[in-house]
Amino acid sequence: MESTMSQPKTTDELLRLLEDEHTFVTLEGSDPLESEMVINMGPSHPATHGVLRIVLKMNGETITRAIPELGYLHRAMEKLAENKSYHEFMPYTDRLDYMMPYSNNVALCLAVEKAAAIEVPERAQWIRTMMCEMARISSHLLWLGTMIMDTGALTVFLHTFRERERIYDIFDLLTGARFTVSHSRIGGLASDISPETIQAIKTFIKQFPAHVQSWEKLLNRNKIFLQRTAGIGYIDGPTATGIGLTGPNLRASGVNWDLRKTHPYLKYTDVNFDVPLSNEGDSLARYEVRMKEFYESVRIVEQCLDKLTTPGPVRADYAKQVYPWKSEVYHTMEGLIHDFMLTDWGVCPEKGQVYQAIESSKGELGFFIQSDGTGHPWRLKIRSPSFVNLQSLPILLEGSQMADTVVIIGSLDPVMGEADK
Repeated sequence: MESTMSQPKTTDELLRLLEDEHTFVTLEGSDPLESEMVINMGPSHPATHGVLRIVLKMNGETITRAIPELGYLHRAMEKLAENKSYHEFMPYTDRLDYMMPYSNNVALCLAVEKAAAIEVPERAQWIRTMMCEMARISSHLLWLGTMIMDTGALTVFLHTFRERERIYDIFDLLTGARFTVSHSRIGGLASDISPETIQAIKTFIKQFPAHVQSWEKLLNRNKIFLQRTAGIGYIDGPTATGIGLTGPNLRASGVNWDLRKTHPYLKYTDVNFDVPLSNEGDSLARYEVRMKEFYESVRIVEQCLDKLTTPGPVRADYAKQVYPWKSEVYHTMEGLIHDFMLTDWGVCPEKGQVYQAIESSKGELGFFIQSDGTGHPWRLKIRSPSFVNLQSLPILLEGSQMADTVVIIGSLDPVMGEADK
């Protein structure tokens, strides 16, 4: 570890001094214990969730200033989209928030379908709705396990990963892939859901609430967990709204904003569920909101299953814009021609621009598309919740203790794959 005695005059100069992650800068004195100190946290720290780096100015153990800086995990995803057809860009969305890739696929499809005015069959919409909620449970499971580990416990982490593996088995049954699923198609789905998959989902949601209750028994009255989260990392509702916070992080500050209710999409207007809220605005409130969302997602999945009892189409029958089934490609000349046409030219929405957002597990995930009438977007921008939510870190960290940093980051649930895009 190297100590630098120079006095940086600007933030840029300070960041340059700290390019080496093992360097720290002491200010106003030579003894770090008796003076203000600037240190790096990350980007290789196990609690910074990837390539996040935070420059912390410390006065003893108290954080007086925090500057988050994103690293480089994904590069030029939005620029790559301009050189891909809408279909070709689908696998890239799996890598954004890789904790819930199914929802990323759906968000892109909804934006393109809105731009091209494509109607999706009802059964496909129910399946999308249900699997987005399964993806939300999967994402929250990873958040819960890692955040609790940030507070110093390990048991819950092992339990949540056991349940997450079961959800991955379900995705494998449905899509043929456990992680990067790419199951949605513009105009519908890659495949219908099988009876075996439906039975696996029924078994999971029947057993899952009992597991959540057992975790709540472990944590809700745990003195160490409460001391590490209650009153830690506070942000009030107006401030959270002002900086664009969304998702459970916003709802934990008492703001009732959920796109599934305020700007419904898919089948969310046809299912009953509540939006959990808290007015505390601290790390414990963010934990409580997400724990309640487990139960609400199970409620939604149960209602979706009731709607999937009768068969029906899962892909729009519109050969000019929607890929034909492989059986049509292999056995009909029209199917083969349309498959070639869509592969070469892609879906060609009218000139114009659209924005479509969904409520992901981390907040508002939106795709803005500007079309020039070709099969490639002229511009594609992604409103990723992790990127925006990280703006709150200076507010949450300043005034906190150094030891609270990892818990506060964990309570935000960032994923760097969509923060740096």
